[in-house]
Amino acid sequence: MKDQAEKLRNLVKSKKQKEKKEKQVKKETRDRNSASIYAVTSGKGGVGKSNFVANLALGLQQEGKKVIVFDADLGLANLDVILGVTPNYNLNHVISGTKSLEEIIIAGPEGLALIPGGSGIEDLANLSQYQINNLIDHWHKIENKYDIILIDTGAGLSNSVLDFVLAADEVIVISTPEPTSVTDAYGVIKVINTHDADAKIKLVINQVDSRNEGERIGRRLSNTAKEFLNQEIDFLGELPTDKAVVKAVKKRRPFLLEYPHAKIAKSINQIVLELLDKEPKKSQGITGFFSDLLSFN
Repeated sequence: MKDQAEKLRNLVKSKKQKEKKEKQVKKETRDRNSASIYAVTSGKGGVGKSNFVANLALGLQQEGKKVIVFDADLGLANLDVILGVTPNYNLNHVISGTKSLEEIIIAGPEGLALIPGGSGIEDLANLSQYQINNLIDHWHKIENKYDIILIDTGAGLSNSVLDFVLAADEVIVISTPEPTSVTDAYGVIKVINTHDADAKIKLVINQVDSRNEGERIGRRLSNTAKEFLNQEIDFLGELPTDKAVVKAVKKRRPFLLEYPHAKIAKSINQIVLELLDKEPKKSQGITGFFSDLLSFN
């Protein structure tokens, strides 16, 4: 009996020491100059999410931030088209061991970096522990090279999208004024809140006819989330309907670069400043993010 009691005490002591060490590692990760992680998502497709991500990233880059964008939209991965680059490799090549993470990163305009997800996003759910550890090691190598990582998730909330959203420091939900889009955006907010009542959620209303329309919808969504979910929503702003967007896409150029004086370019710059003003004071960093992401699978 004494031997069993001693073994139990040692087991508890060992567990406490392990937990203490894990907490210290996480604290050290946060205390470094860790990148802020934003997952950008929407309740439905066709709301301009990827275009928002590309131009937001460029705006942040122009403000002196080192930004890397991760295209995690398995269904409609088109950030490369918007940014005018052509990926030869994607995350699947890292998972298979044929390329390193640094080898698949594409240099975009203004020094922006892009990680093409491709079929590798789907493979994340079926990795062995060895592959998980190996992938985390790859992310660790770029840990201190970037200030911000923007993740362009798929629309809706499949399990893979939800994993990205829950692992991020903060979530940016994109909606348009259309009633179905607003309803779907609220549905996304509700699902996130169900899994994480402390989630940091921001909101952008895209394709508005006027500033008043954007503010009205943003206020209504925020008030509804507060009343029924007790969820705070940080409204970042609205983006106008602008022909510059379609013209820029046809040229495979971000509108912020092709039409810097367009109304939507000015609006995205306002959102950039708003986001920087409210940037998370503490972040788990890129390594912490992917450790959490892969632990969900």
